[in-house]
Amino acid sequence: MAPVAPVSTLGLSSATDSWMRPLLRLLVAFVPVTAVLGAATALAQDPEKAPARCLAQVKNALFQIAPAYADKTRKVAAMSPGSIEAAIWGYAPPRFHEVNEGTLPPARPGASCPSDMALMGSRFCVDRYEGSLVARGADGTETAISPYLPPPSDKVVVAKSVPGVVPQGYISAKQAESACRAAGKRLCEPVEWRAACAGSQGTTFPYGAKRVAGKCHDSGVSPMLTFHLATMKRGWGLAELNDTRNNQLEGTVAKTGAYPECVSDQGVYDMVGNLHEWTADTNGTFQGGYWLDTSQHGEGCAYRTIAHGYEYHDYSTGFRCCADPRAAAEASEDR
Repeated sequence: MAPVAPVSTLGLSSATDSWMRPLLRLLVAFVPVTAVLGAATALAQDPEKAPARCLAQVKNALFQIAPAYADKTRKVAAMSPGSIEAAIWGYAPPRFHEVNEGTLPPARPGASCPSDMALMGSRFCVDRYEGSLVARGADGTETAISPYLPPPSDKVVVAKSVPGVVPQGYISAKQAESACRAAGKRLCEPVEWRAACAGSQGTTFPYGAKRVAGKCHDSGVSPMLTFHLATMKRGWGLAELNDTRNNQLEGTVAKTGAYPECVSDQGVYDMVGNLHEWTADTNGTFQGGYWLDTSQHGEGCAYRTIAHGYEYHDYSTGFRCCADPRAAAEASEDR
C-alpha cells in the first residue's frame, strides 16, 4: 500500500467539502490534543509530535470515518471531548506501520441484516457479539470446538455471533477472515469497526462519551504473570502466549454479552475490552483492547494495535465479522 496521503491532498469533491470543512479546519490547524481530550493517557502519542507519516495516518482515519456522521445531529459533536474523532486524534503510533483503513460502504435504502448482526447506518452489518467458532462437517453438521486453542487447520471452521459463550481467542486475522467467509461474512474494515463501536452518536466508548470503569470487561487477571512469571525476563514467546491455560484462568476472558452495559445504542456488545478484535487490514490491525488494556494505544473505540502480522495470534486476539447488508441477508437464508 502506498503511504497515506494527507487530507489536504485527497482531492475532495465539492459535495464532500461541504460537510468535511469544519473538521478539516481543525485538522489543518493541528488542534492541540490537550485542547480536544483534556488529560491524555500516559502512553498516548500526541499526533503533533508524531512522525509525519503517522500524523497523515491519523488524519486519514478521521477522513474515512467522517461519512458515518455527516448527516446526523449528535449530542457529542465531532472533535469535541468524548467523540470518536477526538479519541482518534488523541493518539498516533510513535513508529509508522502501514494501516489500510478501508472505506465505509455507501448507504443502502431499505437495507437489513440477519438477527445475529446489527445494521450500521444502512451501510453494513456487524456481528452483535465477539466471534465464536464451530466446525462444519461434510454433511453440514456443526460441532463445537475449544475457544482455548488455535482453530484446527484440518476442519472448516465457521464464525458465529451468539450470546453467553466464551469467544474465540488464540486466532489470527487470516484464520478469522476464513471463518467469517465460511459464514457468508467478512472481517470488518478498520473504519467500519470503529464506526460500529462508536454507535450512532459517534462516542469514544460504545456506551457514551466518558469512560466508566467496569461497564466493559476492562480489568482482570493476568495469565502471563500467573503462569509465566519465570520466563518474563527473557521475553515471552509464542508458546507462552498461546498456552491453553491462559484464557481458562478465572478473571480473564468473559462470555459474550456478560457485561450488559458494554453495548452500543445499536445493540453491539463488547467492542471495548474482553478480547482484541482483528480487522481486515492485511498489514495486521486489531482494535478495541482486551481485558487488561483498553487505553495504551488509544482510548476506547479508537484503540488499535499494529505491531503484529496478519497471521499472528495469542490468548488475547479475537474477532467479529461484518457483511454487506444484501450479502448478509442472502447468507442468512442459505444457512
